Amino acid sequence: MDAEAAKTARESLDLAFHMSNMLDTGLDRHTLSVLIALCDLGLNPEALAALVKELRTETLNSSSQT
Repeated sequence: MDAEAAKTARESLDLAFHMSNMLDTGLDRHTLSVLIALCDLGLNPEALAALVKELRTETLNSSSQT
């Protein structure tokens, strides 16, 4: 990846992270970048969102049981 492409990718991630924070998604920058990469590979964004919600619910349930 050349310097200009890397700069554009970084700026795009910064913008997506800012929007994520405004929407109070609770996603960190790394998780967001992984999700974006998965979408770029063709995974369904709605399915990924459902998976994130399910994993959060499971995490909350397991932590409340301890």
